[in-house]
Amino acid sequence: QLQLAESGGGSVQTGGSLRLSCAASGITYSTVCMAWFRQAPGKEREDIAGIYSIGETPFVADSVKGRFTVSRDTSKDTLVLLMNNLEPEDSAMYYCAARIGFCYRESAKYTYWGQGTQVTVSS
Repeated sequence: QLQLAESGGGSVQTGGSLRLSCAASGITYSTVCMAWFRQAPGKEREDIAGIYSIGETPFVADSVKGRFTVSRDTSKDTLVLLMNNLEPEDSAMYYCAARIGFCYRESAKYTYWGQGTQVTVSS
């Protein structure tokens, strides 16, 4: 059973930065997509970014492109989301997700989920 654990959330002011990490443990496969999603109260879960494997072009949501960078260390089974120039609209619970196979933007296609880490951006 693949398990995911997020860390790195917190509270920052507009324009600040945060680094989220997602550590995978348990059964892991080389062909696993790891991705970030977020969900704000009263809103649908939104795809942020994901990587299938090193060398593959990650998908990044237009809403965060140019501000957020996703990277993956397969030797450590860790997914990292570096968030710069944060805005109040980025406030949400951020979830790490994984699935065996290629990445998709639809959250329903992901089998494994972390508990989430809260990001709050104040103006």
